[in-house]
Amino acid sequence: MNWKNLLALASLCILVQPTVGQEKTEKKDASAKVEMLELAKGKVVLAKPEKWKTVPPKSQMIEHEFRVAGEGENFARITIMQASGGIQGNIDRWIGQFESVKKEDTKVEKKDVEQTKVHMVEITGTFKESMGPGGPGAATKKQENYKMLGAILELKDGALIFIKATGPNEIVTGLREGFVKMLDGLKNK
Repeated sequence: MNWKNLLALASLCILVQPTVGQEKTEKKDASAKVEMLELAKGKVVLAKPEKWKTVPPKSQMIEHEFRVAGEGENFARITIMQASGGIQGNIDRWIGQFESVKKEDTKVEKKDVEQTKVHMVEITGTFKESMGPGGPGAATKKQENYKMLGAILELKDGALIFIKATGPNEIVTGLREGFVKMLDGLKNK
């Protein structure tokens, strides 16, 4: 191979190399697209946190269900649904899903995001996981060192949307930053 051919080959490598790098960047950017969740018939839009894996809802009442895996078979379950029952009534019910937890030991925050009131609840302790249809006397499995991170979105028309992440404390604590960011970024339509 003479020096002219070698020079031409080197020039070709220089031209091709940035294209290969750009291709990798474009693929990375394309995979980083944020999935938007429309709730309450499109009245509210949230950006789904990247770690949340979509799974089929366990119940017809649930509009969206997600999982975030931890070590082994541990995972957090995240559900989103529109329902009624009032804000305090649902917060009390969530507290009642934990063994020996008092209201005063539960962290509750309230803030306004756009025209939506957001009631955020954090509960840690022994979770009484329902093993079937709910209601008084339903079978439960006690899950120690669990955490619930919940939010009730109170829309300006009075509709309520419930978002709840429940699972091992370590996993749910790891979701908190993305959960809060999602709530802070909600948009009303």
